[in-house]
Amino acid sequence: MTSPIDATTLSLSCDVLVVGSGAGGLAAAVTAAYHGLRVVVVEKADVCGGATAWSGGWAWAPGNPLAKAAGVSEDKEAFRTYLRGVLGPDYQADRVDAFLEAVPHMVGFFHDKTALQFVPGANINDIYGGLPGAGTGHRSVGPKPLNARRIRPEVRAKLRHQLYETSFLGMGIMAGQDLGKFLSASRGNPQGILHAGRRFGLHLVDLLTHRRNMQLVNGTALTGRLLQSADQLGVDIRVSTPARRLLTDAAGKVAGAVVETPEGELRINASRGVVLAAGGFPRDVERRKALFPHAPSGHEHWTLAPAEANGDGISLGQSVGARFRTDVKSAAAWCPVSLVPYRSGRTGTFPHIMDRAKPGSIGVLRNGKRFVNEANGYYDYVAAMLEATPAGEQAEAWQIADARFVRRFPLGMAKPLPVPLFPYLRSGYLRKGRTIEELAAKCGIDPAGLKETVERFNRHAALGEDPDFGRGATAFNRYGGDAAVKPNPSLGPIGKGPFYAVRIVPGSFGTFAGLDVDGRSRALDDDGRPVPGLYVAGSDQASVMGGHYPAGGINLGPALAFGYVAGRDLAGVVEYEDDGTRPAEAVAEADALQTH
Repeated sequence: MTSPIDATTLSLSCDVLVVGSGAGGLAAAVTAAYHGLRVVVVEKADVCGGATAWSGGWAWAPGNPLAKAAGVSEDKEAFRTYLRGVLGPDYQADRVDAFLEAVPHMVGFFHDKTALQFVPGANINDIYGGLPGAGTGHRSVGPKPLNARRIRPEVRAKLRHQLYETSFLGMGIMAGQDLGKFLSASRGNPQGILHAGRRFGLHLVDLLTHRRNMQLVNGTALTGRLLQSADQLGVDIRVSTPARRLLTDAAGKVAGAVVETPEGELRINASRGVVLAAGGFPRDVERRKALFPHAPSGHEHWTLAPAEANGDGISLGQSVGARFRTDVKSAAAWCPVSLVPYRSGRTGTFPHIMDRAKPGSIGVLRNGKRFVNEANGYYDYVAAMLEATPAGEQAEAWQIADARFVRRFPLGMAKPLPVPLFPYLRSGYLRKGRTIEELAAKCGIDPAGLKETVERFNRHAALGEDPDFGRGATAFNRYGGDAAVKPNPSLGPIGKGPFYAVRIVPGSFGTFAGLDVDGRSRALDDDGRPVPGLYVAGSDQASVMGGHYPAGGINLGPALAFGYVAGRDLAGVVEYEDDGTRPAEAVAEADALQTH
């Protein structure tokens, strides 16, 4: 992959070449360009954003300046204590310290000096609230919603659309007040109805006038703002341009790459170096076969990453001696998903992020028994499902709910009132039974086991208790529930028929195994030495969390932080300067979760 280039190959020169256009790659590109470097970004797909554009957009950023502006000041030792408790032997002190040191400067830099504006995650809790050092808010930031009209049309055309399965007819809904108002509309709340009507009305106008979603929230807002920043700083962004092989100079330094364009091969010489940020390997069947125990053929897994995230960046790094680290707790960022059949024959993948914590629903295996605290993190749900599945059986679970639940909350892809349920029943996505036993029979679940489980769960849920799995005991669990439900927002009986179920299978947001790096985002070889000129960000980089999932946003937080670190290092900026961060206005905008 480093073979000589034919003299007829076209070429161009820059200071930094970035391979990939998700959060990590764009963060590196924007940072390097801000510090005066000429930057080229090449993207294999015909749009930018990668898996970031399909994500919730929240980044775990402990110690960020928005928290400090809100009067929340925590010592880094609290963050370290929490991470030590979750990561255990996988805690890598030098990289964790590099991440924690970079985060405040990263958030301040983007918020004050680029188009990437943030809103604070004031009420977003760390997952394992019972551990020392766990946070109960203000450790996360999300992208401020963005009207895509503010992005130049030529750049906007390169932006990946919202993932259809996590939208409402293509319209994104942001976690927090935006989502809360939509859910309240299903209960007849006048303010919620007005909010939902206004948002959807604007979306219809956007579809008629621009033929796309223009109210950018979540991951599309994050990538949209990063693309806008890159454009304003003169970054050369090229889509449909996969990197085929890296170039090295006579001293062995990575000095560019050969990329494929519609016009033929192009040699891009990068005097400072190359950043690999191509999205990890969630679509690589061979690596999944080797590293995912539940996928013996590599196909028994469904990811939310786009097709282009097939391990190209990792292969490029390995071709010049970078080490591929697989010694992590888990090779991927697990997420429970359901498969959505469409009349066109396409199958969509829906991530079960928020429905599992709502009162009145449980997850069960084929034997009808629960296996996990459903309100814990999505990673925990899949990890427990894999552990509980007997050897040789395909891993699957069923999320069970009653009639009251499905009219108040989403059950997977199925939406609450006023959206009808019959399309999901007709397609077979939802199963329905007049009784628990009838539902069990339609799903292939043991009827007696499910009946016993539901009866036991109901007795305790009515008291706000879950003696089996402790659901609702942490702030993370309760925040994901329904504050109107007493005595525990996360627990409610499953009692009103008919009853419904959706099949859950193991999926992932991305991968945790990746190229080994140091605290400066430099790729390392098998001996722990930096590969000259090669940097890694995003999911191409081995997870700083060691394959664990301590909080929501632990993919995007490190992607942004280490992309920022790589951009600074390439520019020769060693010490953290005073970023001039005074984001007090962000606190006043904490509830500004609608697009403007």
